[in-house]
Amino acid sequence: MLQRVLDLLWPRRCEVCGRPCDRPRRYICADCLNRIPFVRPEDGVYEIADAASAVRFECETREMVHGFKFRRRLWLRDDFVDWMEAAARVRFDVAAVDVVVPMPTTLRHRMDRGYNQCEVLASELARRIGRRCLRLVARRGSFRQQSTLSEEDRVKNVKGTFSVRRPALVRGRTVLVVDDIMTTGATLGACAAALREAGASRVWSVTLARSVRN
Repeated sequence: MLQRVLDLLWPRRCEVCGRPCDRPRRYICADCLNRIPFVRPEDGVYEIADAASAVRFECETREMVHGFKFRRRLWLRDDFVDWMEAAARVRFDVAAVDVVVPMPTTLRHRMDRGYNQCEVLASELARRIGRRCLRLVARRGSFRQQSTLSEEDRVKNVKGTFSVRRPALVRGRTVLVVDDIMTTGATLGACAAALREAGASRVWSVTLARSVRN
């Protein structure tokens, strides 16, 4: 009832086309949803083991993801988690997940933005699949921005930057790591390695967006 009243007073507008949104509690209309470039097996995405992604990181999706990540457009959370949950369920047996872990940000990034966008996504995804979302991975040290580096340099840049705070909570368990954007998979690979070294039996990942080879 409250949501209907709020929608009457402040109608939701589609984030893509700007028209009134015709989907309850969402910010992307049905017409624009049909044009979202969801990741498909035949897209030629980077093949990263134990990883799933929801959409291709291009055009409208690039603008929306950047808005969520850098400009506090957090109202897009539910739309994004719809897509991520679907991608995770297609790729994995989510009933086997024991704990959901957000990709940590550096202290500088968290201070600049005021939030960890991956944690926003992870907490809602965890709620939907009935699991706990725990901040178990720390990201230490200062390093160059991944988006500015080559594939080889990305791997070197994140080596040794992750540590697990409470290994007992991942030991022998299946961990689902939630991240926003995958490019080469270097960051996710380094995070997964830290979790496996702490004793996790399996590490899966799901990302909102994924860069795709042209």
